[in-house]
Amino acid sequence: MTAATTRAARLSRGSQIEGRSQEELREIVSHVGAELELAPAEHIIEWAAATFGERFCITSSMGDAVLAHLASKVVPGVDVVFLDTGYHFAETIGTADAVKHTMPVNLITITPVQSVAEQDAQYGPDLYKRDPDLCCKLRKVEPLATSLDGYDAWATGLRRAETHNRVSAPVVGWDAKKKKVKVSPIARWTDEQVEQYIQDNGVLVNPLVYDDYPSIGCWPCTSRVKPGDDPRSGRWAGQNKTECGIHT
Repeated sequence: MTAATTRAARLSRGSQIEGRSQEELREIVSHVGAELELAPAEHIIEWAAATFGERFCITSSMGDAVLAHLASKVVPGVDVVFLDTGYHFAETIGTADAVKHTMPVNLITITPVQSVAEQDAQYGPDLYKRDPDLCCKLRKVEPLATSLDGYDAWATGLRRAETHNRVSAPVVGWDAKKKKVKVSPIARWTDEQVEQYIQDNGVLVNPLVYDDYPSIGCWPCTSRVKPGDDPRSGRWAGQNKTECGIHT
């Protein structure tokens, strides 16, 4: 039995484990946030797993598998939540499948309440063009929030070097919208550190990264980036939008 299978079995038995109150969770953040600010990513993940147990998960958009790889070394069988929006590139789905079959993690794929066809029927085709914020809300923000109901803490691959909106992102903080502890183990990592970790550990990377897509989202809202341009300039290009809403 694999570590992921073992953990899944524990989760099915432990689905009734009661989570901490919001007050308790905020208290944890206030005590350890500054203490873990300069800690290695592995230590941050280790702390989160020890503190929250099976009520801790990591999330991944499958641009690469750096966070999944880090977590799998520290907590084999850890839950990795992947949101399949229905608009992903085939390469992104393939990366998720590769993570599932090559790493000791419990990959949990979640989907929006409505299929793309059902959303089109209710809101009209190509909602991503007419109201990208609503599209992101329906296909990303709300499904992820619902999927995290059974957890007290979630880890993300968010990094301060990615956008101006993320420069002050804490390593361990309080997510007021989701009312959970948000852990960003590689928040301090530079682009060079990420690349070095990938090379040193042979980490899976979405093939699109090497085809001029340094930041990968849904295919209708992601375009190639010219050499030297902002890596996230290919996201919602031509629109006054820089975030999907998950981290804001």
